[in-house]
Amino acid sequence: MFLSVFDMFKVGIGPSSSHTMGPMVAAGMFLDLLRASPFEAAGLKARLHGSLAFTGVGHATDRATLLGLAGFSPETYDAAKAEATLEAMKRNKEVSPDGLGTLHLDPASDIVFDFGPSLPGHTNGMILMATDAQGDVILQQTYYSIGGGFVVTAEDMASGVSTGDMDPYP
Repeated sequence: MFLSVFDMFKVGIGPSSSHTMGPMVAAGMFLDLLRASPFEAAGLKARLHGSLAFTGVGHATDRATLLGLAGFSPETYDAAKAEATLEAMKRNKEVSPDGLGTLHLDPASDIVFDFGPSLPGHTNGMILMATDAQGDVILQQTYYSIGGGFVVTAEDMASGVSTGDMDPYP
């Protein structure tokens, strides 16, 4: 994969690209996966692991994840709209990402900070899940925020994709 200077130096939400941009990008990837899925989701959940859990609130990882699951992306981030969306999400306990309808998402209980061991692929790991009407998980994907807003899945990591694969000049 070719990596340009515009990929390395980005304007985005902070304070840490690994803790905000990465989780927001991962959530967007998960929404795309869900749109392509044959399953009909009724809700969304996230488990933040390792560094994403331990510094998650201080680095706004929970907010970035919630906003990503609501359809926000770092490239088109609108701060005023984000605040309004987070307030509505707390009040209504739902999100309506494009193409998926209204999905249950309670910020207080559906974003879990897992302070146990880190996931095996990277210290910045997260598991995103879609649930059916009964709350059973119907789709799940593990993502790793590997720095600079870059994200890989557990499958990518297992197959050897890493930041080194993004360097055109090894």
